[in-house]
Amino acid sequence: MIVTGIEELTKSRSRVFLDGEFAFVLYKGEFRHFHIRLGEELPQEDYEKILRETLPKRAKLRAMNLLLKKDYTTAQLRDKLTQGEYPEEVIGEALEYVASFHYTDDLRYAVDYITCHQEDRSRMRIEQDLRKKGISEDVLEKAWIRWEETGGCQDEAAMIADLLRKRKFRGEAADLREKQREYAFLMRKGFSADSVRKAIFGRIDDYSV
Repeated sequence: MIVTGIEELTKSRSRVFLDGEFAFVLYKGEFRHFHIRLGEELPQEDYEKILRETLPKRAKLRAMNLLLKKDYTTAQLRDKLTQGEYPEEVIGEALEYVASFHYTDDLRYAVDYITCHQEDRSRMRIEQDLRKKGISEDVLEKAWIRWEETGGCQDEAAMIADLLRKRKFRGEAADLREKQREYAFLMRKGFSADSVRKAIFGRIDDYSV
C-alpha cells in the first residue's frame, strides 16, 4: 500500500490516505514510529499493527476518558468515536471493551434518566429524550418496568397542577385564550391530551381545542 495523501487536522493529528482512499488518523509520534511518508509504501505488517493494536488501544482509552466525565449511551459513545474518525471495526472493539466492564449499560442509563426526571417531565417527553440518545424501544420498555419494580411512579395530574401553579394559571377565572395557551404549553411538554384537558378545562368535552 502506498501513502498517497496526508491531510493535517491539527498540529498533532493527520489523516492518512492509502492507495487513494482514507485509511485512518494518526498522531505525529505514530507517523514517526511507523516511518510513514507521503509517496512511500506502508508495509502490510505495519498496516495491520495500526488497525489491530495502535488504533484499538487509543479508541478504548478515548472511550474510557469520555466515560470518566459523564455517562453515555452506546449510541452516543459510538458517535463520539466516529467523530474521531476511527475505523468502524475499531469503534466496535472499543464499545465491546467498555461494555464488558459495564461502563456502558443502556438499560441502567435509561432507568437512571427516568428516575432523575420522573417529577419534571412527562413519560412521553422522557421517551423522546431517550430515543434521541439512541435508546432502543426494547430497552425503553424494560427500563420502565425496572423503574416501576423499584417503586417508581408518576402522578401526571400532580405534575400538571404544579406547572400550572408556577405559571400562575387562573383556573376557572382564565379566559379561553389563556386556557388555550396553557393547553399548548402542556402538550409541548408531552403530557397526554386527556390529562391536559381535564386540568385546563375541567371535563374533557367542555371545550374543543
